[in-house]
Amino acid sequence: MKLGIIISTNKPESVWNVYRLANFALKEGDKVKVFLLAKGVESEIGNKKYNVKEQITQYISKDGQIYACGTCMKSRKMKSKISCPLSSMKELYQIVKESDKVLTFG
Repeated sequence: MKLGIIISTNKPESVWNVYRLANFALKEGDKVKVFLLAKGVESEIGNKKYNVKEQITQYISKDGQIYACGTCMKSRKMKSKISCPLSSMKELYQIVKESDKVLTFG
């Protein structure tokens, strides 16, 4: 299955659980693409209880793909990095178009 996930929140517990799901789906052999939108571009923010960075690192190491809204990043004066790479609506559209299922978390 091709799974598209849109994250538009920066709440650590929610983001942590989303990446746990993404990691599980990859382990099951699915293709997963994550798109960070709005506050989602800040989703790497974690806390002691919910280690978001660990889940993101695991996701990337399993060839999970992450894209991030360039406009959302620019408005926050953020720079592109592996865990939050500068992308556009074109990539979001492609994810929605090619995915068998699209999940949104906000």
